[in-house]
Amino acid sequence: MINEIIKRNGVTFGVLSGIVSALITATIYAVDLNLFVSWWIGVVSILIYLVLGIVLLSKTKKEMNGLFVFKDAFTTYFISAVIGIAIGTAFNILLFNVIDPSAQDTLKEITIKNAVAMMQKFNSPAAAINEMIAKMKENNPYSVVELLKGSIFSMVFSAIIGLIMAAFFKSKSQE
Repeated sequence: MINEIIKRNGVTFGVLSGIVSALITATIYAVDLNLFVSWWIGVVSILIYLVLGIVLLSKTKKEMNGLFVFKDAFTTYFISAVIGIAIGTAFNILLFNVIDPSAQDTLKEITIKNAVAMMQKFNSPAAAINEMIAKMKENNPYSVVELLKGSIFSMVFSAIIGLIMAAFFKSKSQE
């Protein structure tokens, strides 16, 4: 059975991170679709989620009176991550497959254009660039199936981050 503090904080911060994810996506969508392929947006997003995780684990450890074993720390973080990813993915599915499906094509064009520009910077051969373009045109990263696959990858990545953060935030042994 999961401790009530762990459950409450995990769910609360999970909903918070899901709302933050949806707001980031909605803001980027409203401002400029080109920002979806901007590397610095990805870095800022990861930093936001790391800060939320640190606040979550610090708050939970304090509420547990400093008795925060590795399993509890990981469970707290992972509950939050799964809920946040689920909310963010649901929002993306709704936005890109119900509200504005045409944004998928626009984003695919932007992604291809940026990938070609990067490959040209590295003097990639034209054949390699053409092959990459063909593969990218076959794939639709904003389809429901691809967004769900991406959420599974995000959960695995979050589990790894959660393991690292749990190791850092766990209580020191009293031996």
